[in-house]
Amino acid sequence: MSIFAGKTLMITGGTGSFGNAVLNRFLRTDIAEIRIFSRDEKKQDDMRHEYQAKYPDVAGKIKFFIGDVRNLQSCRNAMPGVDYIFHAAALKQVPSCEFFPMEAVQTNVIGTDNVLTAAIEAKVGAVICLSTDKAAYPINAMGITKAIEEKIAVAKSRYSGGTKICCTRYGNVMCSRGSVIPLWIEQIRSGSPITITDPNMTRFIMSLEEAVDLVLFAFEHGENGDILVQKAPACTVQTQAEAVCELFGGKKDNIKVIGIRHGEKRYETLLTNEECAKAEDMGGFYRVPADNRDLNYDKFFKEGDEKRNTLTEFNSDNTRRLTLAETKAKIAALEYIQRELSGAGNFVQ
Repeated sequence: MSIFAGKTLMITGGTGSFGNAVLNRFLRTDIAEIRIFSRDEKKQDDMRHEYQAKYPDVAGKIKFFIGDVRNLQSCRNAMPGVDYIFHAAALKQVPSCEFFPMEAVQTNVIGTDNVLTAAIEAKVGAVICLSTDKAAYPINAMGITKAIEEKIAVAKSRYSGGTKICCTRYGNVMCSRGSVIPLWIEQIRSGSPITITDPNMTRFIMSLEEAVDLVLFAFEHGENGDILVQKAPACTVQTQAEAVCELFGGKKDNIKVIGIRHGEKRYETLLTNEECAKAEDMGGFYRVPADNRDLNYDKFFKEGDEKRNTLTEFNSDNTRRLTLAETKAKIAALEYIQRELSGAGNFVQ
């Protein structure tokens, strides 16, 4: 981790699942400080005590800053001495954003603008903004605000000076806060029906560790204004639910279809057909460079781009589809699942 040696990393929304994953990855490295920026003092206090007990010798590297990305001065106050930022603060629950879209705007749009404004002013070295597959062809408030977040990041990158700004776009992170697998485990243990929306709905799936890997890839290989996408596999919601049933002793005939929720898609897209025109295949990742043409409208009428990549839209219906056995193995490897299984003692081979 020599690239972070002696550096200060700030994580906005740092008390969430992603922030915890970063702490577990970085805390014992040669990084100097990890700054947790969030607005919930209770979550910060819980995290402080957890890591003091877990890593007493290095917990002093964690510094906690109470603040809100919605407030520009709050962001500015936390910036002195920061070298790099992982911007994870967001409202990310689709139904709640549908009911309170302006709250999503305040956090996902204005909050991102505030973080990037403060970072550029403070001459932060790099900011990686976390986005979502729902930002591609968005149909719900969460996706729309995340799409605007990406546009803000690309726009800011054009005059960010020495501050590199990139976005990472990824699919569902399994067992992150508010995700569906913990709900299914709770339903199985209580004997309740295991509720799914649409059995044929497909979703990209990845672990928190893979989400951190994507952010690190963007940090090391991304250029200013890039959107980085990981080539993730997918599975159907039915397959995922059956895998959890097999792991926790649930009955597959107890799976109940309740219908699509507010603002949900049948499948998600990580790379749009339009982005494919200029995207670069980087092996396990796609890179979408910024369109850095200036605001000379004549060019849009007189000049075009005759060249186009042969890539096509990358979505959860045309990516590699995991089998039930593969999905079960991927879920079983998660640290959260291993903890739950050891406590429940009902693992089914």
